[in-house]
Amino acid sequence: MTEPLQVDAASPRTYEVKTYGCQMNVHDSERLGGLLIDAGYVPVAEGEQADVVVFNTCAVRENADNKLYGNLGHLAPVKAQRPGMQIAVGGCMAQKDRDTVVKKAPWVDVVFGTHNIGSLPALLERARVQEEAQVEILESLEVFPSTLPTKRDSAYAAWVSISVGCNNTCTFCIVPSLRGKEKDRRPGEILAEIEALVAEGVSEVTLLGQNVNAYGVEFGDRQAFSKLLRACGEIEGLERVRFTSPHPAEFTDDVIEAMAETPNVMPSLHMPLQSGSSRLLKEMRRSYRQQKFLDIIAKVKAAIPDAAITTDIIVGFPGETEEDFLETLAVVEQSRFSGAFTFQYSKRPGTPAADLPSVDPALIADRYQRLTALQTRIGLEENQAQEGRTLEVMVAAGEGRRDDSTGRMSGRAPDNRLVHFNGVVPSALDDGRGALRPGDMVTVTITRGAPHYLEADGDILALRRTKSGDAWDRRNGAPAEVTPGVGLGMPSIGVPAPLPPVTGCS
Repeated sequence: MTEPLQVDAASPRTYEVKTYGCQMNVHDSERLGGLLIDAGYVPVAEGEQADVVVFNTCAVRENADNKLYGNLGHLAPVKAQRPGMQIAVGGCMAQKDRDTVVKKAPWVDVVFGTHNIGSLPALLERARVQEEAQVEILESLEVFPSTLPTKRDSAYAAWVSISVGCNNTCTFCIVPSLRGKEKDRRPGEILAEIEALVAEGVSEVTLLGQNVNAYGVEFGDRQAFSKLLRACGEIEGLERVRFTSPHPAEFTDDVIEAMAETPNVMPSLHMPLQSGSSRLLKEMRRSYRQQKFLDIIAKVKAAIPDAAITTDIIVGFPGETEEDFLETLAVVEQSRFSGAFTFQYSKRPGTPAADLPSVDPALIADRYQRLTALQTRIGLEENQAQEGRTLEVMVAAGEGRRDDSTGRMSGRAPDNRLVHFNGVVPSALDDGRGALRPGDMVTVTITRGAPHYLEADGDILALRRTKSGDAWDRRNGAPAEVTPGVGLGMPSIGVPAPLPPVTGCS
């Protein structure tokens, strides 16, 4: 019989956060990491087993349940051999399933919801002392997450939440019931966080919200989002601003004007379509119809000719006919998306659409293949149209899965297209500072467009070292640093950490 592994009580306990789902979850996981570091935990070394494993879950897809419980099952024997190991489950699945998590996986120590991520360290300690599972699910947000400490994953790019929750009632979506009604941060708080990030070396921010362009509804300013974009343009050192995800029903002309007129707001837009059929959009309660969507696309392209537009599309929503699907194909053809996230409809218990008659799975699979084939062709054509263009690319970390084998590096163009480029610094540009760092800027000429990325195989034409690259250098190999939350006049958890010298659904 294998002897249980003993946890060294003298060493700091290690943690790992496993994240599933949307960008909001990714950012929440940065908060969870910051909270655990603030409480004395340290990130686990690569290849090692953590003392505390946190699952930050998603509930949007039907297979999310199976994925979570499968992963928990794999950890059960590991935990049995490691006295003192703890497992926590948070996020949307925890908010939905609540006590069910512990019933199905009694070896789980902590279950916490979307509204109380700040409680994790206290719940872990309570579970350890009381030697029983702790389940805490709040029904509404008590403290905006940005008041919490944050372990930023990147030294050069950062997520910034401007709102949480959603006031829409899309019939296929479970998110509003799990994230709650929209809560908006005040503009001054958002801008203060961005300015602090830029001071630390960040040069790109992505504004986050479940319905990001509805920002301001809570304090009654319908143009608050466009004003926020313009205010971001006044922040010195902030080179790139992006946002996700907007809702077509509330995407107004003042936002398009702000995008076009604010130089650091990038020419990229994610505009969820979901269906091209006005009949189905009504069934989905999407509050816009086909023509309104196409009008938005046309206005964006007229104001920002180089804009790359991506989308979300659901195939097989209940009641979808062949005629409905053909309308979706027609909108895709006309919109010329640079990319699309396509999904086969997934029934979520508790949503109105879950009670509607299902479409034949074979039909859904066939339509899905036809849609992806069409979008792959369009994506290829749109990317081939980029050939010969000279673009400034922000060097990224971990974007190219084959960079090591090809000798290339990867980064993002202003329109957010992924670019794989020759990463060798020409002797004429060699400044003696070594290899390119994530966050540095290179100017390259696109030599080939593929369906999902661009290639630039010629020499780098220009190199601009950045504060973000310097931040990457300082962070590389250094202990994990935590960015304090932006204070809202409310008490925070633990002792606030000092500012580090530099860190990086609609």
